[in-house]
Amino acid sequence: MRSDFQHVLVNFEANVLTITMNRPAVLNAFNALMIQEMTEIVEAAAQDESIRCIVLTGAGRAFGAGQDLSAFADKPATNHAQATQEHLGAYHRLVNSILQLPQPSIAAIHGVATGVSLNIALACDLRVAAEDARLSEAFARIGLVPDGGGAYFLTRLLGAGKALELALLADEISGKEAERIGLVTSCVPLAGLEEAVRMLATRLAHGPTQTYGLIKKLFQQAQDKDLAAVLQLESKYQSMAIETADHREGVQAFMQKRPPKYSGK
Repeated sequence: MRSDFQHVLVNFEANVLTITMNRPAVLNAFNALMIQEMTEIVEAAAQDESIRCIVLTGAGRAFGAGQDLSAFADKPATNHAQATQEHLGAYHRLVNSILQLPQPSIAAIHGVATGVSLNIALACDLRVAAEDARLSEAFARIGLVPDGGGAYFLTRLLGAGKALELALLADEISGKEAERIGLVTSCVPLAGLEEAVRMLATRLAHGPTQTYGLIKKLFQQAQDKDLAAVLQLESKYQSMAIETADHREGVQAFMQKRPPKYSGK
């Protein structure tokens, strides 16, 4: 994977790929190039078996301030429908690429996480927020509906009522409140965010990576199916998991009363 990106930093260490949105002067607000670069990185990571966990974060004092609205300031007010579809299509590709990663993913959230930046964090499997985090579905403040999958992720994480409340009122919530309602996995002091995320990513990177991927598929597909269909899916994915080297290692480690050493295969 190349590393000469203009608006994104990448760091690979101990099987963990850290992707850092890097436009700190504008609180990591998205422009077209940053969307493109992030999508390229995530899609490449999905094909790299050496990567066993992905962390997404932002440079400077924020996770991300959503879309950089200055990018639209000089565009003519014509053909809005086509322009909107093309613009959102780039976000949709990025969101889908994160959601479909075969490896577990973590969003490390500090400072502002608003609009589409928040919804991209929601596409990750786990979210760790700092106590200074300020999360908001801010779209209604400028007369827009949530995009980047916001309605999909919020309703599934919080239920329809709370999701609609966040979308309609567009209020900021703290990292602690986000933890309380289940929007993030945990909330930690800002000074401890990097270490908390590192420990969680290391734990996942040493786990049964292929099985994690199957668990993700099972849970994503189970959301809109009845019990009979979910039971069929679990049989399908369990049959695949039982053939992995990590399953065999897990059983052997259990029998030998030792910690397992998973290879991710």
